[in-house]
Amino acid sequence: MGDSSIPAAFRFEQFNDYLTFERGLSPRTVSAYERDLTRWWQSLRERGVDDPAQATPELLREWVFALKEEGLAATSIRRAQSAVRTYFRFLLSEGVLDVDPSERLESPRVARKLPDFLTRDEVTRLLDAPDASKPLFWRDRAILELLYASGLRVSELTSLAEPSLLLETKLVRIHGRGVRERLVPMGSSAVSCLRRYGALGRPKLVRPESGEIYFLNARGLPLSRMTIWKTIRAAAPTSAAAATTRACARVAGTNVGRGIMPCFELTFGPHGRGRAARPPPRSSTPPARPSAVAPTRAYEDTSWRYRYPQKRERTPM
Repeated sequence: MGDSSIPAAFRFEQFNDYLTFERGLSPRTVSAYERDLTRWWQSLRERGVDDPAQATPELLREWVFALKEEGLAATSIRRAQSAVRTYFRFLLSEGVLDVDPSERLESPRVARKLPDFLTRDEVTRLLDAPDASKPLFWRDRAILELLYASGLRVSELTSLAEPSLLLETKLVRIHGRGVRERLVPMGSSAVSCLRRYGALGRPKLVRPESGEIYFLNARGLPLSRMTIWKTIRAAAPTSAAAATTRACARVAGTNVGRGIMPCFELTFGPHGRGRAARPPPRSSTPPARPSAVAPTRAYEDTSWRYRYPQKRERTPM
């Protein structure tokens, strides 16, 4: 990894290759693993440990307690523990260790809270917020419409290539985490804005170094995560303090494409086999239509009887 003083016995470089090539994790995820493991190794060095075989469950518990004393959030501690557990499983698979010292390591509890979401009125004001007099109007409008219609992650949006937009079939091909690929539907409004941006906005931004990346900044380079965040915050109404890409994804889960259409996605694994998302379980009563766009996966409410026919109760003779 980055620190050259780490002993070779820890096999951090091999673990990095394992995450990258065998697990197929993104560079950002691999960097997060690297930071957490380097921090863990520094705590071992302070205790005179120079080999992973010397790491005991007691040392791991002391490391967790030290993270708590530093004021780290429970989610950050759990992420660091996940990195260490994955690392020890790698050492076991390589035959370096016979016992996993992290097997019984307890994780701190994380308080569960309801996710933030936007109401229908807030979504409408969010999509109508970009100023039509500005040069980047169609780019910003297309970004907001696509986020709302498909629920993409920020990393997926910034790396979206032009050939991945299947506008004729109203689909977008996403290369997500690892080697997974999926097809996600989008509505007519998003398709219309993407076409206008491709015809009126993107040609003014394209440079020789732009490549196939669809959303570009004023210099013709791919957008950064911070630019996407600023675009959403600038368009967010004052009452929608929770406007984020994940909030848009939750809205997309219940109202795909600004219209009523089945919310499906087809996922392709490393061997190219498709897998459709599971439909919701059967219910004896029709789902109640919420007054706000709640963070749930939604199908067309009015078609529940036809999608999932109910069994009729037999009357005694």
